[in-house]
Amino acid sequence: MRRLAETFYDIMATDPKAAELLAIHPQPMDSIRQRFFEFLSGWLGGPGLFEQKYGHPMLRARHMPFPVTQTLRDQWMYCMEEALNREVKHPPLKKSLLNAFSPLATHMINQ
Repeated sequence: MRRLAETFYDIMATDPKAAELLAIHPQPMDSIRQRFFEFLSGWLGGPGLFEQKYGHPMLRARHMPFPVTQTLRDQWMYCMEEALNREVKHPPLKKSLLNAFSPLATHMINQ
């Protein structure tokens, strides 16, 4: 999960296809990378690291201060799909994760 979180943000930070998404993230992204790793840990069945520090994720509420559009959702999914392609070598697991992330990303749209 750590590598997936790091790769996701590395892609966001360097790929022009994610420029709008990168622009809404405060820099540097060290703490965001850590929180994303902690979230992924619990969301995917491991230790609830995020919940232990911050309480329930309440993802949509936490993202409300940011204008999340369909374009930003698509850029987020682009970064995640690229990260999954790089970090997950088992095709059925990769497909399952992609299918789980897609509705989560769509749920964040608030514009």
